[in-house]
Amino acid sequence: MPLTALVDYDSGNLHSAEKAFQRMSAETGAGDILVTSRPEDVARADRIVLPGDGAFPACRTALGSYGGLFEAIEEAVIRKARPFLGICVGMQMLASRGHEYRLTEGFGWIPGDVVKIEPADGALKVPHMGWNDLMVERPHPVLDGIKTGDHAYFVHSYHFRVTDPAHRLAFCDYGGQITAIVGRDTIIGTQFHPEKSQAPGLRLIGNFLRWKP
Repeated sequence: MPLTALVDYDSGNLHSAEKAFQRMSAETGAGDILVTSRPEDVARADRIVLPGDGAFPACRTALGSYGGLFEAIEEAVIRKARPFLGICVGMQMLASRGHEYRLTEGFGWIPGDVVKIEPADGALKVPHMGWNDLMVERPHPVLDGIKTGDHAYFVHSYHFRVTDPAHRLAFCDYGGQITAIVGRDTIIGTQFHPEKSQAPGLRLIGNFLRWKP
């Protein structure tokens, strides 16, 4: 039976994410969903999901505090090419560096920097919170059936500025272009919360669970 590991490292409430993944796994026949902080579970998983709420440095430190957990994720994703989905700060940590509060090293899997949102329109508030339209730039199996104009739910003050434009799959407009989805190889990440993004978000989760790179 295929296994998807939803990594729990005290980065926030995983209840809604777990329910959304369980629902879509049941619909797609994708196997078991396991919320876990155990490296051995990650090592045997067929797919890995890394959520994250809060500040980049706190999430990076929390992940590193679980002995062997990040190493198990990196072994599975980078060396064994298992499909990976990062959500919110879980996506931001794919970057080279984060600039929130202090300079913090990211995973370096997708080159770029996570920097503060600075809308050109001073009337727009930060954090960027609420619904926004996706602008899909590049096709990807995980985006099958998701189109420009679909709504997604965002909550963040920093955004991922990728070094290579080819790694940005979608953006939204919030007084400037804000990266919404990044991806390369077997890695994909969403700045928005798919588990809170209604039909488009559930579609993305289902696509990820079916994805066979």
